[in-house]
Amino acid sequence: MHSDTLSEAIEPLIADELISDVLYPVKSGKEATLYCCSGGSRAPADLVAVKVYKPQQYRSFRNDSVYQEGRVILNARDRRAAAKRTRHGREVHSTLWSNSEYETLRVLYRAGARVPRPIGRTGGAVAMEWIGDDDGPAPQLKDVSLGNAEAASLFDQLIADIELWLACNVVHGDLSAYNILLQDGERVVTIDFPQAIDPRVNGNAETLLARDIEHVCQYFARHGVRSDAYAIVDDLWDRFTRGAL
Repeated sequence: MHSDTLSEAIEPLIADELISDVLYPVKSGKEATLYCCSGGSRAPADLVAVKVYKPQQYRSFRNDSVYQEGRVILNARDRRAAAKRTRHGREVHSTLWSNSEYETLRVLYRAGARVPRPIGRTGGAVAMEWIGDDDGPAPQLKDVSLGNAEAASLFDQLIADIELWLACNVVHGDLSAYNILLQDGERVVTIDFPQAIDPRVNGNAETLLARDIEHVCQYFARHGVRSDAYAIVDDLWDRFTRGAL
């Protein structure tokens, strides 16, 4: 992450007193780098997570057309620039991702989903609840060992959350054990929603929902949880299309 990009992304959060300082980088992914920050006077806690999106040219997750379907750019100049992939157009795309993640988290958190509470945003960053403690972030699900009973409880939490997301017109689109955290050893918290789609306007929704649920079922099968991913997808999608969720 280039220092000027980080500075530009977080300065408004500091000015708004949501964070006071960047403490350390937590991890760098395909699209962004996550930082642990000290909370400012207006923050709800002593620690805040800030996700800073990488400039378009440094991203490894560039084939985003499947996720962008149905997203509307209202400003005509921005829409033309995005279509031509000019420098300004790339900035528009970057802002679309951060805005989308913030708004998705806001909707899901208010609905009671197990996601980080969104705190603030800038054109290049999203500030949210820190999931972890003073010693570090909560572990990713891929890094924990689970007993059968524990795994079954967490599996039920995740399927219930996926159903709630769908009722809120959200499909995660990139769900795996890499972006599910285990909080306090008993609660799953899902992160990384910039690519989340609206199944009402995105024709890839059922396919992406199926992939999400297959990943969940495959992971928990290794921990003794028996499930039928196809049956779960068929049930959820049928109820969603009938408005019965």
